[in-house]
Amino acid sequence: MDSELAAQLGAILNARNWMLATAESCTGGGVAATVTAVAGSSGWFERGFVTYSNESKVELLGVSPGTLAHHGAVSEATALEMAAGALTHSHADIAAAITGIAGPDGGSPGKPVGTVCLAWQQRHGDVLVETRHFSGDRETVRRQAVAAALEGLIALATNAANA
Repeated sequence: MDSELAAQLGAILNARNWMLATAESCTGGGVAATVTAVAGSSGWFERGFVTYSNESKVELLGVSPGTLAHHGAVSEATALEMAAGALTHSHADIAAAITGIAGPDGGSPGKPVGTVCLAWQQRHGDVLVETRHFSGDRETVRRQAVAAALEGLIALATNAANA
């Protein structure tokens, strides 16, 4: 299913002559791996950032230490800054960011395992963000997060094409 979503995304981005960048934490590059499994993805995938630690989010994407201290790594605020940073530090036209708690440890009452914050941003355009709560084991949460990221990219790119 993810490969079908990636191929669909590629067709949309190719038609717009857009490039994609990803900023991933809990998925560990899963979105980048999924899109680069599609033949011809070099025509629409520019780069991916795997920023698992807070330090890497700051150093590679420009996430504010204050955002991390105030909201935490798993937050919509951090996801938004990750998506913006992916665009700032790339030549891409659209970006997706994912940060979350895949488990089995690391959850809290306020942010249980399966909490994933996603952000999508179009350069000079729309920005979307949402928090999802996925169930299942670590791999299942990660797979669901990858699919959600691809679905959000498709929606954002499609809406931009229809604007």
